[in-house]
Amino acid sequence: MTDDGDDERVRAHVFVSGHVQGVTYRATTRREALDRGVDGWVRNLDDGRVEAVFEGPRSAVEDLLTYCHEGPERAHVADVDVEYGRPEGLTGFEIRR
Repeated sequence: MTDDGDDERVRAHVFVSGHVQGVTYRATTRREALDRGVDGWVRNLDDGRVEAVFEGPRSAVEDLLTYCHEGPERAHVADVDVEYGRPEGLTGFEIRR
């Protein structure tokens, strides 16, 4: 068995800019995260961006980050800024208000 780091648990703190509020971005991100077994949260920011934290296996988090560049059909993503850090042990996935 080889260890390529795909199962290493990682944390990604994400800021998504563009037309990403009012287009079901948070709800679809939650669904996509749950489908991939990624824990964390997502919320709208007052400046029009969406902020999220993802924790899970590296391959699942990277896959979810790929989704973030597209978002739901009505979204127009301009940029996705990601900062990696040490996982904090989040469980489940919530939409924060």
